[in-house]
Amino acid sequence: MEAPPVTMMPVTGGTINMMEYLLQGSVLDHSLESLIHRLRGLCDNMEPETFLDHELVFLLKGQQASPFVLRARHSMDRAGAPWHLRYLGQPEMGDKNRHALVRNCVDIATSENLTDFLTEMGFRMDHEFVIKGHLFRKGIMKIMVYKIFRILMPGNTDSTEALSLSYLVELSVVAPAGQDVVSDDMRNFAEQLKPLVHLEKIDPKRLM
Repeated sequence: MEAPPVTMMPVTGGTINMMEYLLQGSVLDHSLESLIHRLRGLCDNMEPETFLDHELVFLLKGQQASPFVLRARHSMDRAGAPWHLRYLGQPEMGDKNRHALVRNCVDIATSENLTDFLTEMGFRMDHEFVIKGHLFRKGIMKIMVYKIFRILMPGNTDSTEALSLSYLVELSVVAPAGQDVVSDDMRNFAEQLKPLVHLEKIDPKRLM
């Protein structure tokens, strides 16, 4: 899947701080078709885009307590699609009135030698995986339903196995900082997907 470019807006001096607003959940394999049917009725594209991506997670360890993390992703089913480099900041969970997790987000298209560049910069690949799924859109909202596959032999994306018997579901919006009203729209959309899937503001620290 070719990730959408970061939205560009005219500014005077400095850059725009883009944020990702995120809700997450999961459905068991046997419930997938019911969820896809519901999304077809709610979203702008009745037929979802499909994607098959390979993602590599790189770490740069320094003097700080936690390493700096960058993600490199490329499409496995779209020849010629650019690689994408993504940075995701620490999630902001404090505001209880905000209905979605919020984190800083930078996503840029790059040339195909991205992994070589990161290695030369001192990054080390920590892990890699393949994701396969469906992408729906509703206005500025993006809904991804996908399964994660473990790569059994490093670097060999033909040798994989599913991590679980479920699909991850992510509802996200990328917008300039301070646009917290989008989290209200996300909550309202998520309500329409119940009881098939319960999308929540999940703190990654709870999963550690």
